[in-house]
Amino acid sequence: MRDFLFKDNYYFCTQISSMKYLSILLVAFGIFLNAQQVNKTDSNKMSSDTLKVDSGEKDSLEIYKPTINDYLVKKRFSEKKIFDTTFAIEKSYIVTQYNKKDNFGKIQYANVGSGFQNLMYDKNSAQNLTLLPENKSFCIIGENDINYYDVKTPTTTFFYNNAMKNGGQLHTTYTQNVGKNFNFAIEYMGLRSQGLYRNSLASSNNTIFSGHYISKNNKYEAYAHYIHQNVNNQENGGIADLDVFLSGDSRFSNRQNIETNLSGVESRYGYRRYYFSQEFSPFDPAKYPFKLRHTIYHQGNKYYFSETTSNNLFFNSTSIDGFPLYNKKFSNDLSNTFSLVWDNEKFKLDAGFRHQYITFGNKNAYPVLNIPGYFKEQRFGAVGNLQIKLLDKIRLKSFLEISKGSEFGNYLKTTNQLVFEPVKDYLVEGRLNFQSAYPSFNYLVNSSHYVNYNFYLQNPNNETVTQIGGTLKLAKWFDSQVFADYYRIDNYTYFDNFSRPEQSSSSLNISQIGGEATAKYRKFNLNARVLFQKILSNQDLLPVPDFIGRINLFYQASAFKKAATIQTGIKVYYFTRFASREYSPMLSEYILPGTNAGSIGGQPIADVYFNMKVKRMFFYIEGQHINQTFMQNKSFTAPNYPIYDFRLNLGLVWYLFH
Repeated sequence: MRDFLFKDNYYFCTQISSMKYLSILLVAFGIFLNAQQVNKTDSNKMSSDTLKVDSGEKDSLEIYKPTINDYLVKKRFSEKKIFDTTFAIEKSYIVTQYNKKDNFGKIQYANVGSGFQNLMYDKNSAQNLTLLPENKSFCIIGENDINYYDVKTPTTTFFYNNAMKNGGQLHTTYTQNVGKNFNFAIEYMGLRSQGLYRNSLASSNNTIFSGHYISKNNKYEAYAHYIHQNVNNQENGGIADLDVFLSGDSRFSNRQNIETNLSGVESRYGYRRYYFSQEFSPFDPAKYPFKLRHTIYHQGNKYYFSETTSNNLFFNSTSIDGFPLYNKKFSNDLSNTFSLVWDNEKFKLDAGFRHQYITFGNKNAYPVLNIPGYFKEQRFGAVGNLQIKLLDKIRLKSFLEISKGSEFGNYLKTTNQLVFEPVKDYLVEGRLNFQSAYPSFNYLVNSSHYVNYNFYLQNPNNETVTQIGGTLKLAKWFDSQVFADYYRIDNYTYFDNFSRPEQSSSSLNISQIGGEATAKYRKFNLNARVLFQKILSNQDLLPVPDFIGRINLFYQASAFKKAATIQTGIKVYYFTRFASREYSPMLSEYILPGTNAGSIGGQPIADVYFNMKVKRMFFYIEGQHINQTFMQNKSFTAPNYPIYDFRLNLGLVWYLFH
């Protein structure tokens, strides 16, 4: 256990080396293919993909000329979309982040790959009935988030970003159609970042194999994937002496000279999933869009925490003699769903039966403290989806899932969205969501050689979340949108300042109002996004800032005789000061602050950047936290955890349609 990170790093480096040679082979293979094909285009200027050339003989030659419209991607239950090779500013918020998401409403740790703290409330349904610590959840890919492709020719994508001090991140995909009916894809992501501070190494990777098949008569369709993902981190417990960090002493400009609270401590999260979904149309799909669907998957999650020596002072607890210096939890979910589907463009309905076999284990359970080591149950339930389109102006989407089990109680989740577009580019959306679920498994039990970190949350109540909200989108008015949401949370489950799980006896009520708009003047653009939120009751259970904002002023134009497009500008991220939750490295969760609560926020974080697009290649250069070059870094992700200093974030995105 003690040396697993070294093994993981060796594995990662081996994979990076392998991917380097694989990338060379893929490019060479693409050049070979290009030599065999005629008149391809990389733009979407042409709507047709074939051209018939008369050879003067009886036979004619059909030359295929693929356009961007021939390269499609979709999720399991989404519509097909064209590969996104646009140069929108919104895309820069995503591709420059290691988890490939817009992280508005979050604040990143000093090292890439070390997670975030949520600054706004957002219920993560991926934590339902499974083991998923909050700080390991930010780059997890769910069963319905896998990409499936349909491409005319073999396609490769590369996403690369540098890391903190030493390391980097590579995310690459290769996909190819075999005939018109079958596609397969291979995806790999590897991340290794040493970090600026001691004992902060982040090392993660994931591998995905996916496939999609549809029969020639369109009566049978199948989706399959396998994913293996690891999220591994050294845990340093934050800075040991904040006065040293805040002193401004030049000796500590090298962050390796600053002592941290922990060394030889690691947390590791990993999961694997096997997924297969198939559907069959017994009748002609064009006349009777009736289908039978079967979906089965198995997912196993594991979480480890290990030390090389006891840290009783930091964890403020005595140790149990003879107890190992590590603890491990795991969960498994085998899910089987049978559904009847009516799949019409204007009216879609599916309803089915679901069976789940769920296990949750807590290794090294300590019998003297009456902490159980194993839970299991059979769950039976139903799922349903409804989508209705009326007059191309009204769209309704509803989802419902209910299930019942002997160990983890009843489960109910429903999401409902109504969209009304009275006039083109003016859209009103209303939503009503409800969820009643057992607390996430990381709250249930924990075993540790530290006496104070052994707990068992017995017979908890379901945490229920009700969300009511709406959005107004005005595309012709600065491409703007405004939204409002209200949350009511009963039996809110949290970790107190002693890292022990608790449930609130009264409801937690939250209001959120926000918006986003983009103003343009010639080649200058101003994009702004804001969020105002208020905890209306039990404010001490969920400390969050009252305001979060991001403003981005940039210039976008053609360059180099229109051979390229550039974006350059400055963006500022800001949230108000508040008494933050603290980070628990043992649980990878956030706990309530103690009596000497530390406050974070109130400091702007400014980035300057230069982005450029040349055909299908994108370059991203960011000077992150530029204000730290002329003022002291006093910004924190959590108490004792400063955010990153000034750094150059270099990114490359490359689409290869061979």
